Amino acid sequence: MKFFKLLLIVFGSFGLLFLNPYSTKSETIISDAETSQGGQVVEVGAYHLELVTKKEDAGTHLDFYLQRGDTHEPIADASVSAQIQLPDGTEKQLDLEYDVNGGHYTILFPETATGEYLVKMTANINGEIVNGRFSFNQ
Repeated sequence: MKFFKLLLIVFGSFGLLFLNPYSTKSETIISDAETSQGGQVVEVGAYHLELVTKKEDAGTHLDFYLQRGDTHEPIADASVSAQIQLPDGTEKQLDLEYDVNGGHYTILFPETATGEYLVKMTANINGEIVNGRFSFNQ
């Protein structure tokens, strides 16, 4: 029994030696707060896709941020469309316009039915197709 207790103490002490490298303080800096607009974010390769929805009387305002790289530079010369599945299962296709002042693509989606909407955003960036999937409730 004493031998068992001794082994337990030895192995327990030995295990503490391996915890030492993990006890140093490390700091991770995440800069998403500077670049995020508060919406749903999808990272696709070198691209940052973010959808922000805002309910309005006439429907839902969609703001789509299409950005490149770690610096999150806006991409203004893409062709962006949204394929939206309504709560009843029907689908609508919308082409978004670029808002130069806001640095994002935008459109007013004129549906007011209650339920979950599934969104597939497609961006054509100089022939490169980038897709992101999002959802929102109304």
